[in-house]
Amino acid sequence: MAHPLNLRTCSSISLATLLIFISLASLCNGFYLPGSYMKTYAQDEEINVKVNSLTSIETELPFDYYSLPYCKPPKGVKKSAENLGELLMGDQIDNSPYRFRVNVNESVYLCTTTPLTEHEVKLLKQRTRDLYQVNMILDNLPVMRFTKQNDVTIQWTGFPVGYTESSNKEDYIINHLKFKVYVHEYDGSGLQIISTGEEGMGVVPEADKKISGYQIVKFEVYPCSIKHDPKTFSKHNIYELVPPQDCFSGPEKSQIIREQERISFTYDVVFVPSDIKWPSRWDAYLKMEGARVHWFSIMNSLMVIFFLAGIVFVIFLRTVRSAGQMNEELSGWKLVVGDVFREPPMPKLLCVMIGDGVQIAGMAVVTIVFAALGFMSPASRGMLLTGMIILYLFLGIVSGYFSVRLWITIKGTSEGWRSVSWSTAGFFPGIAFVILTILNFLLWGSGSSGAIPISLFFLLLALWFCISVPSPCSGAYPQRDPGEEVPFMAAGPRSGDPPLWNPLHRALLHPSSIWLGRFYYVFGFLFVVLVLLVIVCAEVSVVLTYMHLCVEDWRWWWKAFFASGSVSLYVFLYSINYLVFDLKSLSGPVSATLYLGYSLLIATAIMLSTGSIGFLTSFYFVHYLFSSVKID
Repeated sequence: MAHPLNLRTCSSISLATLLIFISLASLCNGFYLPGSYMKTYAQDEEINVKVNSLTSIETELPFDYYSLPYCKPPKGVKKSAENLGELLMGDQIDNSPYRFRVNVNESVYLCTTTPLTEHEVKLLKQRTRDLYQVNMILDNLPVMRFTKQNDVTIQWTGFPVGYTESSNKEDYIINHLKFKVYVHEYDGSGLQIISTGEEGMGVVPEADKKISGYQIVKFEVYPCSIKHDPKTFSKHNIYELVPPQDCFSGPEKSQIIREQERISFTYDVVFVPSDIKWPSRWDAYLKMEGARVHWFSIMNSLMVIFFLAGIVFVIFLRTVRSAGQMNEELSGWKLVVGDVFREPPMPKLLCVMIGDGVQIAGMAVVTIVFAALGFMSPASRGMLLTGMIILYLFLGIVSGYFSVRLWITIKGTSEGWRSVSWSTAGFFPGIAFVILTILNFLLWGSGSSGAIPISLFFLLLALWFCISVPSPCSGAYPQRDPGEEVPFMAAGPRSGDPPLWNPLHRALLHPSSIWLGRFYYVFGFLFVVLVLLVIVCAEVSVVLTYMHLCVEDWRWWWKAFFASGSVSLYVFLYSINYLVFDLKSLSGPVSATLYLGYSLLIATAIMLSTGSIGFLTSFYFVHYLFSSVKID
């Protein structure tokens, strides 16, 4: 038994670390959470457009918007307030020279570039042929565009850097944008308006409560390429009004990308009254591909669950009937009653994996529940990932409890609990740290804006060592010696089982939302399928454990873990299949390495979480099974 002073010291250290972290957090400026409030604009009020990183479905490498020769704001480029999730996702949100005045339709000149250099031409052509998209944001709404393919209208976010003309194989840059901003007239009479922004929050004064204004409910763009006369346009000043520009088709009237060309950038903006209310303005993004509810998958999973539930019910029924018959019939699983509770091989590793798996599963469940309730809407960029990280850090208390409790059950004593606790704190985070560090070096080498800044890198290390590592120590307060509780055993992995494939694919790996950057909002459906996944994991593990015991195989513990946990192998193989057949356009070894690295990390997390669910269910099943046996 560990000395009580050591246990109290460990808990005190964890509590002190938490208090220090909270104190430091109170000294920092709070992160700006976009999309979490309603913003009303007055007539002629100036609104600014922001730009995010350039992204492409051809590659997983985002790049800074101003890495290309675009016009810059008169007062310089300024970074917008970001949260931890945005930084980790590679979002780099900057201000832009594009600015509108509410309900003022106008055609505006921005700038004319200097003659393009060889490097700039090469970069523009590469970004164009890699299908990079420019992502703009107005009042937290991503810009949308519509294209027609085979008489079908397709909705996209962002617009391309340029395009390649099929007739002459030349590249042309998008230098004129036709914006359409939909506004809803809002009458706030009799209501208390709370105004918030990057500067802070505040209530509108009493005299200004009865106001009317306009809310931005939709943001569209029609991009085109226009060959401007640089000599004429360079005489204009920024934001000077110019005649409305018409978009022409044909290479002779488009702006080609080649050396010594001077490119003039212009834009038109039109404001359109709309009946769409502010709470419904994100509905348009729900119609995008990737947000469908897969009812067939749910029905398929339900059939599998009912079938396995029937098998489990029969097992429990037979167990109840055979209770008390140990001396009358020595057969099947009853013959291993003396061996089934032996200590398993590598018990410390098993305890660590179970603790980390419970931590990951708990994080997933709580995150999806909060997201389904609207607390982590993807409208708040990066909030989902930020919430997941915070939950994971503090759920280390739960992982420490489960890993050390299992260790005490196996060993019959609390000796060695510190080693188990520290190993639990470093096992999965260590794997993630190694993979992400390697991928981050690849991003650094490619000059991508998705690379984690060195300051954020050290911040993540500080969060790991100051919160994630002490948390399991707090939850690992050893229980008293278990007395009559007996230790367990196990060995031997087993391949994944097909019934887990369908719910897991839908619940934890929606590939188009993860890799193609599409919005995924159907968190209620995701929560339902996650519940189905947990049930299937539990049932499959129980059934296979019972089958092993019936053939007098007492080494079932590791098999119970891998019965459900090895489905991660299927997930990783499916990721490779998705890369080969659905992401055929993914170009370059760096992009493929990033994809496989992230897929490996996801598969590892799935193995630990699903394996822990199956193992803990089998653990309680075996305990119940042999507790019903009476031996003289």
